[in-house]
Formats: sequence, structure tokens, C-alpha cells
Amino acid sequence: MLSPLVILSIVVGYFTLLCLISRWTSQQADNQTFFTGNRDSKWYLVAFGMIGTSLSGVTFISVPGWVATSQFSYMQMVLGYLLGYAVIAFILLPLYYRMGLTSIYTYLETRMGPRAYQTGAGFFLLSRTIGASFRLYLVAIVFQFILEKAGWTPPFALPVALSIAAIYLYTYRGGIRTVVFTDTLQTFFMLASVGLTVAWIARDMSSQGAGMIEAIQQSSYSQIFFWESGPKNFFLQCLSGAFIAIVMTGLDQDMMQKNLTCRNLKEAQWNMMSFSSVLVIVNLGFLALGALLYLYGHQQGILEESTSSGTFQLLVQDKGTGEMIARGTDYLFPILAIDYLPAWVGLLFILGLVAAAYSSADSALTALTTSFCIDFLRLDSTQTKAAEASRIRQRVQLGFCLVLFATICVFQQLQNAAIIAQIFKAAGFTYGPLLGLYGFGMFTRRNVRDGGVLWVCLAAASTSFLLNQMAPTWFGITIGFEILLYNGGLTFLGLWLISRKSDLETA
Repeated sequence: MLSPLVILSIVVGYFTLLCLISRWTSQQADNQTFFTGNRDSKWYLVAFGMIGTSLSGVTFISVPGWVATSQFSYMQMVLGYLLGYAVIAFILLPLYYRMGLTSIYTYLETRMGPRAYQTGAGFFLLSRTIGASFRLYLVAIVFQFILEKAGWTPPFALPVALSIAAIYLYTYRGGIRTVVFTDTLQTFFMLASVGLTVAWIARDMSSQGAGMIEAIQQSSYSQIFFWESGPKNFFLQCLSGAFIAIVMTGLDQDMMQKNLTCRNLKEAQWNMMSFSSVLVIVNLGFLALGALLYLYGHQQGILEESTSSGTFQLLVQDKGTGEMIARGTDYLFPILAIDYLPAWVGLLFILGLVAAAYSSADSALTALTTSFCIDFLRLDSTQTKAAEASRIRQRVQLGFCLVLFATICVFQQLQNAAIIAQIFKAAGFTYGPLLGLYGFGMFTRRNVRDGGVLWVCLAAASTSFLLNQMAPTWFGITIGFEILLYNGGLTFLGLWLISRKSDLETA
């Protein structure tokens, strides 16, 4: 069992390394460095770092645990991501670079008007706050679980506050320039943790090389493609994956802010396509890890599966008493890594978990700060002196730290459902209006009545939520991640209804 001192040493040592990188990257930094990295990032560093940001602690923990109920069906969505990333690389990125954007939502002001601009930015702030809070919440409950098993029970708010404070300290000066480098390091640690864990389990189960692949293929967990109707249907998941990639990467200031630090459009496109290709392999690795963890747990007699309560649960043997205790699937990797695998695997898990937490949260905090400063305070266009603008930006960043802390404490009440499913479901409601706004702006020439845009977006999100809740009763179906498409479509329709032909259309 890892002691609290060992866990604390890992976290402090890792944080010290991040601070050293921050000190190096934030020399002579100003607001432009914070917002754009002075547009001088190496595309391959951005691409590698984006893997960690896309995966985060959610993928690190939830995807392996998800395998028992969803098999490898998640890969259908990942294949859809490739289509979405191609749209980003060859449609959205050329637009953003042509306009020289710092905040991507500035496009909405140019195309539709100031109300549409702030509506889009506002939905991003809501979406990213929810997403970042979910991710940090997941990591916080795992840290809480580990510390409790090590004999120390701090208040839940303590690991949350310390994590957010650490992120603020190493990003408040260098911003996106620091994040590009720290995310590269964190992606390496995360992937090394998963890869070495897979290698050890495969060896322990005498399933190295082709044997490991064969063991996974022969298990009940390895089915990738599902053709029957339902939430796992290939075409439905692939299409959902494509649009999720577009909105959660291409229409998301967090992910695009890194792309826009590349020196030119061509390098940004290389970054996007190489990142998307590697991401497919990495996600397959996480699913393989999940299958191996379940197979290992069953082989050792320490894991059972139960659906008696109407929801899927793990029954995991308590190492001290031998009693089988019910746990959610998000606890699969933490329990096996800490209790049953060698101590060095537990250390790798802690290191990978810390890397996963920081790799998504640091860029999210930077993007939230950038969006609010540019889209609402307009620090890029005011005559505010540089020193005062930097102080304003730092206060905004500190404010978002407090918002994230409060939101995570609220999420402590969540139960049962895998966190990754909750994030994608939330994305369907909050990113849907962004999909509709950009779709309408890019594929029509009509002029909207700017004052009605906010109400259209709110109505679309509310209607989508109602549809999602009532679909089983009204239509006998359960709506999955495709709620994003319904939401975006309703937004597009509403914008059409409050629009009129432009001069170009009537000419």
C-alpha cells in the first residue's frame, strides 16, 4: 500500500517540475504570450500535447471501466473523430488563420453581430467550466479514495483546492506558451503509465505479444462494431463522434487556442491530422487496458460484475477483509493499481493520474481566462496599459479558479453514471448551440436579427433537454450522444426563422 508520504512526494515532485518549465517558458511573457504564445509553437509539440488534453483524467479512468458495459464500441465514435478533425483541419482552421483570430468566437461578431458573439462565447464558458470541473472532480474523488486507503482522510475540498492552486501557480504568467510544453510532458507520463501497466498485466497473465491480443479478442469485451439499432449503432456513433470532435475541438477555444499558436496554417493542419491519427491508436490502447484489467480481476478472483440493482456495478474484493464491495466502474483502474498490482504500477498510476488531471485543467483554465478577457472585457482592443491589462487577466484567472472549485464541490453529489458519459451528454446541451451558430454562419448568407440569437440558443438547448428526458415515453427510444445533432439542428432552424436574405442573396 502506498503511504500518504509517497503519494504527496510524487505530487510535489511533479508540481516542482511543472513550475521549472513554467519559469523557463514565461520569461518576458506578456498578455500576448499568455493568449497566443506569440504564435511560435512547434506543431509537433502542440500535436503531442493535445493528446493529453483530449484524453484527460476522464479517459484515463472512465474508458477502461466502461469496457464491461460498452465493449470496444467507443472506437466507433473515435473513428468518427477522424472525420470531424478533417473538417477542422481543412474548413475551420483556414477560416481562423485567415481572420487572424485570438478568440475563435470573434468570427461570430464579424458574421452575425455582437450579441451572437457573446452568446457563442458564453456557451463556451459554460461548456468548458462544466467539462473541466467534471474532469477535476473525477481525479479528486480518486485521490480521496487513495488517501483514505492509505490511512488519511482529508476533506474532499482539500485535494480539489490544492490541484486548482497548483495549476494557477504554473500558468498565471506564461499561459498558453507554458501549457504547450507542460502538456507535452504530461502526455508522455500519461501514455507511459498506461503502456507499462498493460505490459505488466500481459506478462503476469502470460499473454505477451500476440497472446495478449488473442486473449482480448476471445473475451466478451472486444466487440467494436454494432450494426443493430440502438445507442451503440455504428452509423449513429460514428456520426456523433464526428460532430463531437467538431464542437469539442474545432469550436472550442481551449483546443483551438493551442492550434492557433502554430506559426502558420500548414503547420496547424499537420498538427491536427497527426494528432487525430495518433489519438485513434491511443484510445484503442485505453480500451485494451480496460479489457486486461477485467480479465486480470476475474483471473485473480477479486472481481465480479453485478446488475442486480438495475445498474452495472463492480464487486471488488476488499484486500483486508476479503468481503466483496460494490464500486462504480470508474474505480476499476484505481483499485487494481493501488491494491493488487505491484507498488511501482501504483506509482505509475498516481503519476499518470496527476498528468491527466493537469493536462486538461491547465489548458481549460487558460482558455476560460482568454475567452473572458478577449470576448467580454475586450482587452485586445482597449487602450489599457500593458501592466494593468496583465493584472486584470490574472484576476480573471483567479476568479475562474474559484468558479471551478465551487462547481466541483457541487458535482460531489453525482452518483453511479460513468463520468465520460456525463461529459458527452452535457456537451450535447451546451455545445449544440455553437454547432448551430457556426453551421448557420458558414453555410448560409442570411443575416440574423442579432438580438434574438441568445433566445434561439436557449430555446434550442431547453427543447433538446426536454426531448432527451421524454423520448423514452413519447417515442420509446433512448437518445444518446446524438442529442448534440438535434440541439445544433434546432439552433440552425431557429436562426433561419429570425433571419432575412442578405444583399448578396437578393442581388
